[in-house]
Amino acid sequence: MLKISPRYTPLLFAVLMSLLMSIIMTCFITYINTGLDSGFPNRWLHAFLLAWPLAFTCILLFAGRVRRVVALLTSG
Repeated sequence: MLKISPRYTPLLFAVLMSLLMSIIMTCFITYINTGLDSGFPNRWLHAFLLAWPLAFTCILLFAGRVRRVVALLTSG
C-alpha cells in the first residue's frame, strides 16, 4: 500500500474531503435543478470542475480555524 509522509496530512485531507464533498454536492444540486436525463453527466461534470477547486481552497483556508472553534466548543 502507498504510504504518504504524515507531513502531508493536511493537504491530503483537503484533497480527499474536497473531492468527496464536491462530487456529492454537485451531483445532488445538479439533479435537483435540472433532473436526470442524457445531458446530466455533462452538466454534473461542469459543475464539479468549477466546485472542486473552490472547495479545496476553502478547506485549506478554513480547516484550521474550524478545528479551533470545535475545540473551544467541546473543551471541558
